[in-house]
Amino acid sequence: MTIHPVDEKLPALKMATTGLQHVAAMYAGVVAPPLIVGAAVGLSGTELTFLTGACLFTAGLATFLQTLGIWKIGARLPFVNGVTFAGVAPMTAIVASTKDTSDALPIIFGAVIVAGLLGFLAAPFFSKAVRFFPPVVTGTVITLIGVSLLPVAFGWAQGPDPSAHDYGSRTYLGLAAVTLVVVLALRRFTRGFVKQIAVLLGLLIGTLLAIPFGATDFSPVADADAIGFPSPFHFGAPQFQLAAIISMCVVMVVSMTESTADMLALGEIVDRPADERTIAAGLRADTLGSALSPLFNGFMCSAFAQNIGLVAMTRIRSRYVVATGGGFLVLMGLCPMAASLIAVVPRPVLGGAGIVLFGSVAASGIQTLVKAGLDRDDNILIVAVSLAVGIIPITAPDFYHAFPQTVRIVLDSGISTGCVAAVALNLVFHHLGRAREQAGATTGAVPLARQPIS
Repeated sequence: MTIHPVDEKLPALKMATTGLQHVAAMYAGVVAPPLIVGAAVGLSGTELTFLTGACLFTAGLATFLQTLGIWKIGARLPFVNGVTFAGVAPMTAIVASTKDTSDALPIIFGAVIVAGLLGFLAAPFFSKAVRFFPPVVTGTVITLIGVSLLPVAFGWAQGPDPSAHDYGSRTYLGLAAVTLVVVLALRRFTRGFVKQIAVLLGLLIGTLLAIPFGATDFSPVADADAIGFPSPFHFGAPQFQLAAIISMCVVMVVSMTESTADMLALGEIVDRPADERTIAAGLRADTLGSALSPLFNGFMCSAFAQNIGLVAMTRIRSRYVVATGGGFLVLMGLCPMAASLIAVVPRPVLGGAGIVLFGSVAASGIQTLVKAGLDRDDNILIVAVSLAVGIIPITAPDFYHAFPQTVRIVLDSGISTGCVAAVALNLVFHHLGRAREQAGATTGAVPLARQPIS
């Protein structure tokens, strides 16, 4: 019996290095939300480190649920889960509206628990929308995922602190460029295993090259504890406030929409198309992981699109590789010193590698669009308008400034707005008109467009 590449178990060394490569690709995205929210709450350095480790730990648990699965939970695809960035704005808004900041995290945790449980119950119904995601829709959304992530890589390339005087300096941009060139050179001139871990090697070489320029900071390693466990409800028992719950439920809908698009994208890349059953199981893993995350002081979890780019580039499709990466995340959550090793990688180096990763996602979307039949005018219109709508938050971040904050959670996500536009236009062009034509054929009527001109 032939084993599908998704279910293949690789040799231990290869599994470990490629799994670590996934961790390197998503680390910055996991730690950014707790750093931002923790700073808004006013946590001390020690508490901030604790919160960050907790988010790494829960990201690992959620990744286990998604890749290995239990019962009807988990897409069982090479799918990385971590803290969703979509929740940062509403969480900071919750912090700002809380009189006593010591209650802010418990209120956030309570809202995430409720949103996760409601999302878990809604998963099988949400997954039925898969028939409204033909190649013209999925290709558009996949392209938008890549395009939406590229500005993150560009931001990383400019440096760690946008307010610093050297942000965007030639040194930082040079390090990003060198890392990009190293990754491309390794992909072009090497073979086999070395070629497959080109991104990891690029990050390592880029970090070493950054040392003489003072861009590599080893203080996180020196200051980190060797062992630390994210004790349950460290910041207090969860509190349940209606406004916060509604806000996080909106984030959950956005997260489920993006996860659906990500699963469809990943299914195409690994040659195991995500059907309704797979999507339902994947959404259950997302939502259950989110509901359990606050128990260990973590935030809402969702799919990480940047790792889809890594799968697309390396062509290593084993879900066990990603599960190994989840194991590293759990260990980092239990060992802050180990977590700090990844933190040593300078942001510009991450930015250089991110250009390859995120660009690969966009390229995969273009490949899917090729299959969509762009010789048809209606498909061209669907792609054109959906891409335009999805790119608005990227090119004009304040475009929706006049809308309420709860609405902006959706509008400020190019992936979500582009996905909604693509699905809606696909309905208009491919479903509503078809239904009318079929009704006309049943009654013997001739559609207006086909009636002879008298």
